[in-house]
Amino acid sequence: MIRKAIISGGGTGGHIFPAISIAEALRRRYPDIDILFIGAEGRMEMQRVPQAGFPIQGLKIRGLDRKHLWRNIGVLRDFIRALVSARDIIRSFQPEVVIGVGGYASAPTLKAAQSLGIPTLIQEQNSYAGVTNKFLARRATKICVAYPEMERFFPKDKIVLTGNPLRPAIEHLSVSRDEALSYFGLPADTKHVVLVVGGSLGARSINESIGSRLKEWADSGVGLIWQTGTSFEEKARRLLEGYHFPVWSAAFIQRMDLAYALADVVVSRAGASAISELCHLGKPSILVPSPNVAEDHQTKNALALSLRGAALLIPDRDAQRDLTPHALALLADEQARQSLSTEIRKLALPAAADRIVDEIESLLS
Repeated sequence: MIRKAIISGGGTGGHIFPAISIAEALRRRYPDIDILFIGAEGRMEMQRVPQAGFPIQGLKIRGLDRKHLWRNIGVLRDFIRALVSARDIIRSFQPEVVIGVGGYASAPTLKAAQSLGIPTLIQEQNSYAGVTNKFLARRATKICVAYPEMERFFPKDKIVLTGNPLRPAIEHLSVSRDEALSYFGLPADTKHVVLVVGGSLGARSINESIGSRLKEWADSGVGLIWQTGTSFEEKARRLLEGYHFPVWSAAFIQRMDLAYALADVVVSRAGASAISELCHLGKPSILVPSPNVAEDHQTKNALALSLRGAALLIPDRDAQRDLTPHALALLADEQARQSLSTEIRKLALPAAADRIVDEIESLLS
């Protein structure tokens, strides 16, 4: 019986959604469990976690400034203060286990738990481990990973291959195509649909590729669901004026389950959560890794698929030129789509959140 647990991490949807999925899996197994999140002040988790029904406390913490090293004096000062705050929260809450999913708050939270002798579990989502998790690994009790061959980053005897937790609506996708077409306002006779997503903040290269070649999209007759992010939303609306084809465009997609239900091809960044969803659903995909992430881990994630014939990879620098023609060509090639779908499904690891709860139980037994 697990009575209390702390989960820490966030910063992006890619970290928050798996963290919430783990919390929900713990609550399903132990309805009376008391779960507290620890996040970073001003980051996305401070809104998303309460919306999911869990309490959260924030730490004043920020990431390393890799371009201006002298500014890291302040970063180090904030880390020490966050470490003291995390230790106070942990002592007050008295959890039996502390789980870290990456993000700014994970480092001081798990470090504080380790100094207090509390078991810690790391959930590493990417194929290339981040600095925070490598820093914490030596004293971690267990490390749950989503890719094989992670012993190059972590102690082999602590690693368990579990996969990345998925949002329940995605993991148990059960919506009809007709419902999805209606939701996005697309005609009932729309034959094929391409889903374009650029992450929670949008992706300029992806947006520019779509926006600069809308005539090709309109002439193709395919349906387009285009998540632009807030910075490109208004420009996309203006660009679409005068075009008449099955298209839906907005800053965010609230019902990703419905979007996935329609998608014959998905264009996406290569964050860990997005890739896990694509593997689970077997979606033929074109991945455009963001170049603006630590250790270029999105490129490494995308390579882990493309080298296995499980997805197509287009570098960000080539997206504006290559993305639209490649997407339309893939949509027209049923055999290629089937091959990608078959190969990407082989990489899926279902029920990851429940597997992680199994590991939490085992380290406390």
